[in-house]
Amino acid sequence: MSTIVDPTLIVSLFEYYFLRNALIAGTIAAILAGFVGYFMVIRRLAFAGHSLGHIGFAGATGAGLIGLMPVSGQLILTILAAIGMGSLGHRINKSDVAIGIILALALGLGVLFLHFYTSHAAQAMTVLFGNLLGVSAHLIKMMLIYSVLSLLGLSIIARPLLFASLEPELAEAKGVSLSLISILFMIIVAVAVTEVSQVVGVLLVFTLLIGPAAAALNWTHRILSGLFLTILFGILIVWLGIILSFITDLPIPFWISALAASNYFLSYLAR
Repeated sequence: MSTIVDPTLIVSLFEYYFLRNALIAGTIAAILAGFVGYFMVIRRLAFAGHSLGHIGFAGATGAGLIGLMPVSGQLILTILAAIGMGSLGHRINKSDVAIGIILALALGLGVLFLHFYTSHAAQAMTVLFGNLLGVSAHLIKMMLIYSVLSLLGLSIIARPLLFASLEPELAEAKGVSLSLISILFMIIVAVAVTEVSQVVGVLLVFTLLIGPAAAALNWTHRILSGLFLTILFGILIVWLGIILSFITDLPIPFWISALAASNYFLSYLAR
């Protein structure tokens, strides 16, 4: 049996409405994740971002109990948790035990809500593992609006955020409010986590938020080139993940996580 992939198979990706939506939603999430993830890696907030994804699971399942859209509850609880984490300022890196306990509590609440959420178990599984092929035009519009607002906010705080990330003591001495910058940035992270979870689920948000940025930093420490590589890696990973899933009939989150890990390890070896 021939192992050569028929080019028309890949071209046919664009003939399906749900695959076009998947590519658009994945691209939007990858761009936002690229900008936010780059600063997260610089600020060493990988664990905090991973925790926000799990905390959002409790919000999504809790929202289902009261008749709200899961993504709305996920976003609300994630933002509240982000404000709490952001209030720690630069001390957040030393509060991994407290964050871990809150994470465990949130997961426990998510399991409890899921116990009463059995009539919508399929939606809960979507929250956990994502459902990029089920993205609607309405959700894409929401993702686009949230991304534009988040990137606008990030552009406003980019300079003091970078200053506070690289030289926190000097930035504070120059009058930069580390707590305010941290809270604002963590709110943007919460939005990015919610968007990325629509692509790969809350269990794998780490792949798009941290993977491309970590790989980019292995290639360059220049900010602009690092941001460009991060976004490029993210988009390529999402598109290749969708194409490989279409060809092999394996889950998209698996391919995205595998590609992100492979990209990082290759960049590490190349460094």
